[in-house]
Amino acid sequence: MHIKADLHVHTRASDGDLDPAEIVSQALYSGLDAVAVTDHDTVTGTVEALEAARGLGIEVIAGVEISAVFEPGTLHILGYFPSYPEGFEQVLRPLQEARDLRYPRIVGKLRQMGIDVSLDDIQEIAGSAQIGRPHIAKALIRKGFVRDFEDAFSRYLAKGRPAYVDKEKMSFSEAIRAILDHGGVPVLAHPFTLELPKAELLSFIRELVDCGLQGIEISYPEHTRALKRLFAEIAREHGLLVTGGTDYHGQGHGGLMIGAYGLDKQGLELFRERLYQKSVQ
Repeated sequence: MHIKADLHVHTRASDGDLDPAEIVSQALYSGLDAVAVTDHDTVTGTVEALEAARGLGIEVIAGVEISAVFEPGTLHILGYFPSYPEGFEQVLRPLQEARDLRYPRIVGKLRQMGIDVSLDDIQEIAGSAQIGRPHIAKALIRKGFVRDFEDAFSRYLAKGRPAYVDKEKMSFSEAIRAILDHGGVPVLAHPFTLELPKAELLSFIRELVDCGLQGIEISYPEHTRALKRLFAEIAREHGLLVTGGTDYHGQGHGGLMIGAYGLDKQGLELFRERLYQKSVQ
C-alpha cells in the first residue's frame, strides 16, 4: 500500500521530538499528501503546523489524542477537525494541569528506587514542550539506567510498572462528546491496547459507537494482519471510518519514519469526505 496520509503524529507541543514545522518537512520528505497533528491533550501544535504548510502542497489536519478512563487496558480517542477547533484547548486545560502534577510523582518513585534522575534533567530534555513519559525515558537512557525506550517503559514507565503514575482522564463518553461538540470526528486509536478478548471488544466498541464514535484506527505499527482484519470487519459492521498512522514521536521511538503507516490515496479521500462533510452540516 502506498501511504499518502499519516493521521497519527506527535510534536513537541506534547511528547514528540520535532517541532510542528519539522513534522511538516518530514511529511513532505516522505511524499505524503496529508499529515494529522494529534498531540496528547493539546491542539496548540496545529497552528504552527498549518502555518508551516502554507503554499507547500501538503495538507495539515488538526487533531488531538485524548486519554480516557478504561480498565484493564489503555483507551485513547483521536479527534480530527476540518479546521483549528476554537475553544477546544480550554476544554483540555484540566488534563494539562493534571499532567503537570503527574511527572514529579513519577520522578519521586524513580528516586525511591535509587535512580538518580531529577525534574531538571527531564526539563532540559523537554525544553518548552509539555513533559511526557518519553522525556523521562530519554533522561533514563542519557544517565545509563536503561538501554533504550523499550527498556525504560518495560522496566519502569509502562502501565503496571513500578514508576507508573496514572493521569487525570476524561470518560470516553466525555472525550467523544467534546470532539463532536467542536465539529470533529472521534476515532478509536490503536484498539489493540484495550487488551480485550474478542467478545468483550465487540461489545465495548458498540458502546463507543452508541456514544458517537465515528472511526477506528487500523493501519498501525503494532497491529498484526489478523488484528487488521478484525478491526476492518468491525468498521464495516458499524459504518466506521478507517484511519491509520505511525503514532510518530521521533525516530528514537521504534525507528519509524512519518508515513510508514497510514492511508493510501483512496482511504484519504474517504477520510476527507467524512471530515469536511462534518464542517458543512
